[in-house]
Amino acid sequence: MTDGMQNTDTAEQSASTNSGSDRLKALEAESDIAADYLEELLDIADLDGDIDMDIDGDRAAVSIVGAELNNLVGENGKVLEALQELTRLAVYRETGERSRLMLDVSNYRANRKAELEEVGRKAVEEAKATGTPVRLDPMTPFERKVVHDVVAAAGLTSESEGEEPRRRVVIQP
Repeated sequence: MTDGMQNTDTAEQSASTNSGSDRLKALEAESDIAADYLEELLDIADLDGDIDMDIDGDRAAVSIVGAELNNLVGENGKVLEALQELTRLAVYRETGERSRLMLDVSNYRANRKAELEEVGRKAVEEAKATGTPVRLDPMTPFERKVVHDVVAAAGLTSESEGEEPRRRVVIQP
């Protein structure tokens, strides 16, 4: 009877490992599809850029790095957001699966994330000091997620309120 339990446990571990391996392969495939799509786009636009692919937690991450890529970021990252959605659609077209791929251009998101983490820390300090909710300026879903993570790490709670594009984070003391 013990051997049967060990075999079942081994089979479950193997299935878990296989599903993890399958998920990793799927994320790598998303990165490859996205990179091919973005390379074509760069060629069409006659822009020079290198494409880096990675897996960041539970999502594919693709970065375009190069000199003259500010037009791919746009004001407040609006062009980057649109480009990310188009890239996700290209992945969906190939895989039939919704993608959570994260796209960055010239480290815009990485730099913005660092700025937002500081905004989140200051808002947490303010909420703790005043004992009142702190409402931040409207943010994109990516930006709100960064702030929510900072707030949770500090042991406070936060929620999003409002409708897009005016949706904002409210930090509770």
